[in-house]
Amino acid sequence: MDRHALPLHIQISEMLIREIQSGRLVDGERLPPERAFAERLGISVGTLRKALADLADKGLLERVQGSGNYVRARADVKSVYAFFRVERVEGGGLPTAEILSVDRVRKDGVLPAFGTSAEAHRIRRLRRLGNVPAVLEEIWLDGDYAPTLTRDDLSESLYLFYRESLGLWITRAEDRLGLDVVPDWSPQSFGPPRGSQTLMATRISWAQDGARAEVSRNWIDTEVARYVARIA
Repeated sequence: MDRHALPLHIQISEMLIREIQSGRLVDGERLPPERAFAERLGISVGTLRKALADLADKGLLERVQGSGNYVRARADVKSVYAFFRVERVEGGGLPTAEILSVDRVRKDGVLPAFGTSAEAHRIRRLRRLGNVPAVLEEIWLDGDYAPTLTRDDLSESLYLFYRESLGLWITRAEDRLGLDVVPDWSPQSFGPPRGSQTLMATRISWAQDGARAEVSRNWIDTEVARYVARIA
């Protein structure tokens, strides 16, 4: 079991939220019967029911006694991956992360200015969508938020880890899209080869006190994923 992963019922809930937001599950759609749905997802009925209860609590599901579970699409949903704007080309896809390295280093001078320390925690990860490699991430967290960080410290959702372990709330983010070359530390499992051009999103993230806390660079494999920003 991956100790960094979210609880299974939350993974399922988050996957269904992304399916609803991408339109793959539409408003008013009736979900399959629970036993059949759980079997399709490869989980227990109990785990599915926990996930569905989470959706109902978020206002995304109406549970009708004797009839079934019906999707209730809405835009203003709080979710673990609310800030994650990359989807499979066909829509949706549960994000998971493989940590490649965690190091405390001097800040890269090409990054936008952020934080108060001369150093940052540089976290490199490979993000998958539905188990398909999709995004190469390099996250720079200002060094003043923690003296050290290790692989074992981190959870699947960094923003959740920041909030629960560092008292840092990411309240807003700005993404800038452009083209960039895939870096030489990219693993072979990432589709675009090293040195090739692909879509890259640079993100600046702000903390609850209005300070720039984090900057990240995200190289996206456009053969399997796309950047999506929905405006309600």
